[in-house]
This record gives sequence, C-alpha cells and structure tokens, in this order.
Amino acid sequence: MFLEFKKEAEQVLKDALKKASNYDDIDPILDLEVSNHADITSRIAFSLANRYKKPPTAIAEEIVTQIAIDMTHPTDTLIADVVAAGPYINFYTNEFFLHKTLQWIKAGMEITTTTPNKNREKVILEHTSANPDGPLHIGHLRNAIIGDVLVRVLTRAGYDVETQYYLNDMGRQIAVVVWGADRIAYDEAKKADHAVADVYIAANKLIEGNSEFLNDVEELMRRYEAGDAEIVQKYEVAVKKCLEGIQATFRLLNIPRVVFVWESEFVRSGAVREVIEELKQKGQIELDGSAVLLQLDGIEKRLVIQRSDGTSLYTTRDLAYHRWKSKNCNRVIDVLGKDHELVAQQLAKALELLDVKPPEFVIFAFVSLPSGSLSTRTGRYITADELIEKIEERAYNEVDKRRGDLTESKKREIARKVGIGALRYDIAKVSPDKHIVFDLDDALDIEKKGAPFIQYSHARACSILRAAEPQGYAVSTDYGYDYESDDSLLTERSEIELIKKLSMFSYIVEGISSDLKIHRLGKYARELAESFNLFYKDCPVLNAEADLRRVRIALVDCARIALRDVLALLGIEAPEEM
Repeated sequence: MFLEFKKEAEQVLKDALKKASNYDDIDPILDLEVSNHADITSRIAFSLANRYKKPPTAIAEEIVTQIAIDMTHPTDTLIADVVAAGPYINFYTNEFFLHKTLQWIKAGMEITTTTPNKNREKVILEHTSANPDGPLHIGHLRNAIIGDVLVRVLTRAGYDVETQYYLNDMGRQIAVVVWGADRIAYDEAKKADHAVADVYIAANKLIEGNSEFLNDVEELMRRYEAGDAEIVQKYEVAVKKCLEGIQATFRLLNIPRVVFVWESEFVRSGAVREVIEELKQKGQIELDGSAVLLQLDGIEKRLVIQRSDGTSLYTTRDLAYHRWKSKNCNRVIDVLGKDHELVAQQLAKALELLDVKPPEFVIFAFVSLPSGSLSTRTGRYITADELIEKIEERAYNEVDKRRGDLTESKKREIARKVGIGALRYDIAKVSPDKHIVFDLDDALDIEKKGAPFIQYSHARACSILRAAEPQGYAVSTDYGYDYESDDSLLTERSEIELIKKLSMFSYIVEGISSDLKIHRLGKYARELAESFNLFYKDCPVLNAEADLRRVRIALVDCARIALRDVLALLGIEAPEEM
C-alpha cells in the first residue's frame, strides 16, 4: 500500500509543478524517499535550486502553495497533509491509508508494480555455478542464498524468473575427477558429491607426485571438447554424480529446482567458435604464439579467448552462454564472488563488442568461518552439509532446553526450520560487498534479532490467534468499524507504526527487484518483527474491550501474514510455535 501512497505523492508533486509557472517547462527527478521526519519526503527543491539559482527552501514553499488535498471525500486520497520543512517537501499518510493497508494485506498484498509490462518480462538469474568436483561449502552458500532470495523477490514482483546453474564441465577440475575415477573407486556409502570430492583430492595428490599425469588430464580435456563419445560418457557419469549431491544440499537449504546448463553445449553447437571469430573481426586482437588474446578498453589484463592448441577457455564459453541468455530473456542477472570481479568486467566489455547487453552483476565478498579459509583441492574445507548439520543440532539443543513439553519429532521439525532460517538470514542480511564471518552461536541467538527472533514473532502472532478462537473472536476481514461512519479504533502509536511498517512490504520488494540489494529485505524483516513486538507489549489484545479486541485481532493476523511472507521471500519457514 505504501507504493500506492508514493504514486499519489508523485502525481500531486507533478501537478503542483505544472501549476507553478516557474517550473512547468521541465520533467525533473522527483527525489521521493522514505524519511524519519515524514512518511515520505521529496528533495526536488535541491535539484531545482541548482537550475534556477534560487534557495531550495523558497522553492519548496512555492511548490507546496500549489498543493491542495481535497478532503471532501477522504476515501479518495491516502494523503493527510503536505508541508514544506526547510528545503524538503514532506508527505503524511491519513487514517484511510491505515484502513486500506489492512484490507490490502487481507487481500493478499498484491503488488501494483511501478514498472510497465513487468509481468511479461523474463529474467534468467544464474547463481552458485560451483565446479562439479565436490560438495558445496560455505563460500558457495552465500552465492546460492543471495541468488535464491533474488529469485523469490523478483517472482513476487511479477517477473517470470528462471534459475540457472552454469556447469563448468570442461574445466581442469572435472578432468582431474574423470582421470581419478579410472584409478580410484567412488565410495558408494557416502553422499555422492562427497564421494566425488574424495576422488578429486586423491587424484590431485597423485598428479602432484607425478607431473606426467598432467598430460593425461590435458588429453582428456581435448578429447572431451572434440566430442569423443567414450570420454563424454565418462564425464557425464562424474558430473551427474556430483550434481546428485549438490541438488540434495539445495533441498536442505530450501532452494527450489534450478536448471543446469552445461558449458559444453555451446562448444558442440558451434556458438563458441562463432564468438571467437566475431571477436577476431571486431576486437583488438594480439597473438601470443598461437594463443589468441583480446585487448579490452579500460582493462589492462588481456583476455585469452583461444589457447595455442585451438581449444576454448571458460571465459570464451561464458560469452557464448551470455549471448544465448540475452536472446532468451529481458534481464540477465549473475551472482558472482569478488574473485570473479575482473572476469565480470572483461565479460561485460567483450559482450559489448558482440552487441550484447551486459548482465546485471551482484558481486559478493567472501564468507568464512572463525576457523579460517577454505580449499576443495587440498581438502581443507567445511562442507555446506556439515554446517547445516551443526547448526540444526545447535538449534535442537536450544529447542530441547526451552520446550521440553514437545514431542521429539516436533522438536526436530522446529530445530530444522530455525537452523536453516538462521543460516540463510545471517547471510542474506549483510550487504554483499561486506565480508562475513559466520558464527553459529550468533545466528541462533534470539536476542540478536536474527531469523529466530523473526520466526518467534510469527509464532507469537499465531499463538494469540489460537487463544482468541475459544473465546469466540475468530479472525475475519471485518475490522470492527465502518470507515464512512466511525472513527478508527486503532489510534495507539505502536498500532499506527505497525500498520505503516506493514504497508512497506511491496515498496521493499519493488525496490529490491530494481537494485538487487537483498540485505534491505533482512533489515525490513527485523524491523517488522520489532514493530509487532512493540505493539504486543503496548496494546492488550485478548483483554481489550470487545470492539477494540476485534480490530486488534485483525491487526495481529495482518502481522502474521506479512511476517510469514517476508520470511518466505528470505527462503525461511515460519513456524506456528517455537
């Protein structure tokens, strides 16, 4: 509903500019933003001041004098007042806005998008894309969780989203696995991706002891790229075995099905060869022996697009993949680690040479555990599966300590929801450009207002509603008063602040669908839980007088719905009891 209020404020501001003869010849940026001093504020006077050489305070006053909110029929507007506060133009919501917000939540919080035709736009979002040489570790988790939250937000905002995992089946790592699998048996008693990692680590040790084995690995890579049927079959066995385990980990993390795209498809189809030939014609090409290098404007390091033996590289195949993606969707989004920042820059520049719009990149900093760095090649890593197991067990200990009255299966169910929720939230809540040191105890500490705090707020709302039913106060869409003939019964400050926070749901979703900053969703979820808990502390619900009780129960239900839905966007389950 806040989006509707923002749209109305935009229109009011545009109309005022047309009436103010001094400013009717421009189409300025309205600069509307959420403010601590109003429900929404405009900074437009600053930009106009620079253009018209007038004080921004005077401009704000002039514009506000042209604004008149018609209150003859208060249900025709969501704005109570507009005032100039120095150089700012402040807008305030009215009582009808609060009423409409509750109705909107009950109706399912449908998002009226500000982006035209969004419902017909397709997004291909790539995340994780880890090498198929072993299980995911915590370094991959940040990629997967950022990507999955973005998929959920973009879908909620109205986009048709396809999630893709770009599979590096032609790199040296998987060649080492294939070479190793001819000499070392997979441990069938282990989870599939863990068994693949064992072979990879053991094979690396063999290769380190005898450099001639590298020739065998490189020969495998050449034969696979050439489409040798025997080698292709061996590769498929190894890659699919690893993917079996990765998909199982995704399910544990509450990440829905992704589409696996094999990079070899673009070699066999001829798409990579076409890219190489086109870059040779359009780019600044240099030769280093028989290798082909591309010099890109503004980037010192040259991009190797073809090896001296004529085989392609990951980046070349990636260019073919991105050209294919751009032809099959409206938006391309890549989630990449900071170690891929240079590659992303090279990719974007090379795509421009190919007349392909570069993707939108979400670059994230590294995530680690207090124990230090991670390496699959040497075996120094903690897998995502181990981390999930540890955090669920830690969550179980907390649930067992607090809820001895529950059955064992119920304790395990809650521990799973709380553990995975804590893991996902503590990664999603941090701005991608900031490094994370993930700490299990902090993530599960309810006092630190992470996922368990938000989940508990949802469970509290459910508990209130359960307690209301035996008293005959079941939730309904009737808020206990007719707006046209009765004043609102929800007048306490914490009630109003909760409703305003609820109204922000679609505004946050719409914003993230544009700027891709998912940490804003984590912040909103925490603030929503805080606002609900403050309302619960300040305003009796079940002990209020009858009419007030009815509308407060409805407000509790609206909070429950919003808490459930914001947790769902974060990929976190919302327990009904904790």
